[in-house]
Amino acid sequence: MQKVELLAPAGDFERLQVAVAFGADAVYMGGTALGLRAAARNFNNEQMKIAIKYAHARGVKVYITANIFAHNSDLDDMADYFKEVQEMGADALIISDPGVFAIACQAVPEMEIHISTQANVTNYSTALFWADLGASRVILARELSLKEISAIHERVDGKIELETFVHGAVCMAYSGRCFLSAYMNNRDANKGACANNCRFNYALVEEHRPGVYFPIEETDGRGTHILSSKDLCMIAYLPEMLTAGVTSLKIEGRMKTPHYVAAVTSAYRAAIDDYYTDIELYKSSIPRYMSEINKSANREFSTGFYLGRPDSDAQVFDGVHSKTYDFVGVVQDYDTQSGIATIEQRNKFVIGDKVEFLRAGASNFVQEIVEIHDIDGNKVEAAPHAQQLLKIKTMQPVSVFDIMRVKML
Repeated sequence: MQKVELLAPAGDFERLQVAVAFGADAVYMGGTALGLRAAARNFNNEQMKIAIKYAHARGVKVYITANIFAHNSDLDDMADYFKEVQEMGADALIISDPGVFAIACQAVPEMEIHISTQANVTNYSTALFWADLGASRVILARELSLKEISAIHERVDGKIELETFVHGAVCMAYSGRCFLSAYMNNRDANKGACANNCRFNYALVEEHRPGVYFPIEETDGRGTHILSSKDLCMIAYLPEMLTAGVTSLKIEGRMKTPHYVAAVTSAYRAAIDDYYTDIELYKSSIPRYMSEINKSANREFSTGFYLGRPDSDAQVFDGVHSKTYDFVGVVQDYDTQSGIATIEQRNKFVIGDKVEFLRAGASNFVQEIVEIHDIDGNKVEAAPHAQQLLKIKTMQPVSVFDIMRVKML
């Protein structure tokens, strides 16, 4: 049986390396233009070439985002850019705009094109429309139920692949088509510059009392984020997703930390592998998957539209991230003889901290930090400086890109 693809985000080269290490079958990433995450570090052409070579050497596919809704000026040199991406060896382009699609078809006719969720594919006729034009995959709108996806699959099976989001932040606008940011901040969400206005804390204003703001408080006292949705999490519903005919499961998060990419990718990798090995093993392991996911920063979770239209109970609005662990370091090197790991610090840790190592392809372990040495071998009591290199002895072997984290009090 052909396994479903696990597709992970790669906001920069480090996140790509982490996604690959923790089990992604494919990654999606953007260049310095044409993608919908302008605030991500993204990849210039030389970086993209290196990243694609790195992923392919490890059997991982790379999809390049070009899913903005283009204005005339965006079309300049677009065909040449697509030819360069093809020469680098990218496996597919992700496109939403029909004009951009037409340019890609003409410039790189042999290249696979995936139709972005921004294109609002909500029915089988639209999916077949794109298939007839030459697209190889549609990334379905997030507003579909599993029943609707299954019906699409029955009508398009064999003609075009179906990809869906399975985890991550959910935009409050229909398939991400939002104008709040452009209106309020002059930053166009449909060209990758969203200011996340839906996550802001809002108040009530009465029309005859301008400047008088009435707070709207929820029971937690943190204000009301009336447009901010829960995060999506479908790890407990993989059988239903696969039965519906989904080809690829996509994790949102090109703006997220390497810890988020590692934790979520590893959890879904384990869930998919367990499902194909023994469905009862998968079912019994769902609490373990959720435990790992909850160690990364997230909002409360929902199943989005998959199980039916969200009501007020399923779609509680809260703009606040919560996390139980602090991401403190990434393994850069490990000496097998001495058991010494070189750690690149991301947040402060000190002697006496109990840290957990999230390991790719191996069980996690917890240990106390007994000694810390700087790169010159000098003993230090703490690691306060961002991205400084430090050495610690680990009680078990670790690998490059393993994540070190501390449980928060």
